[in-house]
Amino acid sequence: MADLQTTYMGLKLRNPLIAGSSGLTNSVASIKELDNKGIGAIVLKSMFEEQIHLETEKNIKIEKEGIKTFTQAPDTLFSKRIYDYEEAYSYIYDYAKSYTLEKYLNLIREVKKTVSVPVIASINCISNYDWYTFAKNIQEAGADALELNIYVLPSDFRRNAGDNEKVYYDIINEVKKYVSIPISVKLGFYFSALAQSIQQLSKSGVKGLVLFNRPYNPDFDIEKLTITTTNIYSVENEYVHTLRWMAILSERVDCDLAAATGIHTYESVIKQLLAGAHVVQMTTAFYQYKFDIIPVILSKMTDWMNRHNFETIDSFRGKLSRNNLDNPAAIERVQFMRLYAGIE
Repeated sequence: MADLQTTYMGLKLRNPLIAGSSGLTNSVASIKELDNKGIGAIVLKSMFEEQIHLETEKNIKIEKEGIKTFTQAPDTLFSKRIYDYEEAYSYIYDYAKSYTLEKYLNLIREVKKTVSVPVIASINCISNYDWYTFAKNIQEAGADALELNIYVLPSDFRRNAGDNEKVYYDIINEVKKYVSIPISVKLGFYFSALAQSIQQLSKSGVKGLVLFNRPYNPDFDIEKLTITTTNIYSVENEYVHTLRWMAILSERVDCDLAAATGIHTYESVIKQLLAGAHVVQMTTAFYQYKFDIIPVILSKMTDWMNRHNFETIDSFRGKLSRNNLDNPAAIERVQFMRLYAGIE
């Protein structure tokens, strides 16, 4: 009988399915249902760094002319321009008021009393400012690990690639001062040398890297002449981007790897594991198919493993990674793939 047990960041998981950070991991009732359906681990909904600054209020100044800007935060990636939009500022401010740090800590405490699987706290951060206030408290509340969701859009013309990458190391080094629980980093793919950057980040002391953060891209409402969002949910074919990089990076990094984005079916779960992922994070599929999809995926994974005589996840993990392919060009070269598939 196939055994789905695995490990991630030193944590023992009953299977490699992790519920990614979302509104579905924001309540005890919902998280309890995830546990009952068989999920391997849970990443709580992210606490935004801006929320914590806003909640303390000492870091915010509301100018008389209506422009909002951080006044005591260091010169990092905080930018006055994102607060020039009244709606964006109001949303963050209202959200911060209703969802304070203390509520987040209480969520961790209550969830830990309720579920049997590892609980991973999550912070969406853009600087290394004031981590002592909340990283240490998150650990004391009982979180099994901490996921740092770091998203740096390289849009500042004053910053070069080195400046942007330094943000990651500054945050990681600061958090490591105050916590002993495993730390993972969920990152995007905006790096000038992605493979090398991820390899170096894996040597920074983190226990896991999540590939990749899925950014919400802006869109325009041409009637209201306003900025909106688009593509909030992933689609099934998005998994292939992560799949390629997972296959390239597997066995070349010094920490565990988690796959994210576009993972909706048992097939895409297995593909990511074949590429070398230790675990996969699922989110959109739960919005579309509810939590009932979890036992279905686990059952089909078990059937697939039995058909192929794989007794454990480790027995096939990385089997199709770049290091194990006879022709690595099949992973790396787009034009080669067109020729390989007979498409001209």
